[in-house]
Amino acid sequence: MPKIGVFDSGIGGLSILDEAFLQAPSHDYLYLADSVNAPYGEQSSAWVASRSLQLCSWLISQSCSAVVVACNTATAQAIDQIRKKFPQTPIIGIEPGIKPAATLSQTKKVGVLATASTLQSEKFNALLATLLGDCEFITQAGVGLVPLIETGDLQHPQLEQLLIQYINPMVQANADTLVLGCTHYPFLEPLIQKLFGLNLHVINTSSAVIKQMCRLIPEATISEPGSVTYYSTQNSAQLETLAKQLMSHQRTRQVSSEMVAI
Repeated sequence: MPKIGVFDSGIGGLSILDEAFLQAPSHDYLYLADSVNAPYGEQSSAWVASRSLQLCSWLISQSCSAVVVACNTATAQAIDQIRKKFPQTPIIGIEPGIKPAATLSQTKKVGVLATASTLQSEKFNALLATLLGDCEFITQAGVGLVPLIETGDLQHPQLEQLLIQYINPMVQANADTLVLGCTHYPFLEPLIQKLFGLNLHVINTSSAVIKQMCRLIPEATISEPGSVTYYSTQNSAQLETLAKQLMSHQRTRQVSSEMVAI
């Protein structure tokens, strides 16, 4: 079976990997968390681009036949360079789902919660410019969210405080749809729904990203789940523990974890 590489600054990309396990369970996966450098959202564009190229190069050196850039910040700042360097390898990125949000919103006011780096990127703003006539987008950098999510404690009281601080002004401005523009943020969806109710439609693009992966790298007709190896630049045992805690679709998959210095 093809081996698929997935990388993120930390555990956020596990939300993408979980969807991959659901849609394409027979593939083997290598998940690489650059946790020693997380979060990426407050790093410079040049640093993110350089580091993302390093991580992608490492995954390809491990015989990955495709790579999922499971990080909005890395996609925004580096995916063009990655694709240029590896033109023969399918590189699947992720971007905030503002197009489907604009279609879904009844009030035509949409909140976008993302990292500062994503919101400032040329790629995001070029996408936003194509939709400004259709909808008003209220953007907010989720400063402080990623480090808290990285602990795995999704009940941390500060998470609730920050979400209220960031999302309440959007709701007060009549936004009825919220785009989660960071792969860490889907883990907060239950808390967001608890705080703001089901009337605030939450958009993340995990399903669409993995559908694209499946189009590029179709599965063979094998019913057995493939393997997954969790690699971390900081603490692989903790990464594996958090994966088991946060993900829904591991089931009987063969799992291992390793530290890696890149």
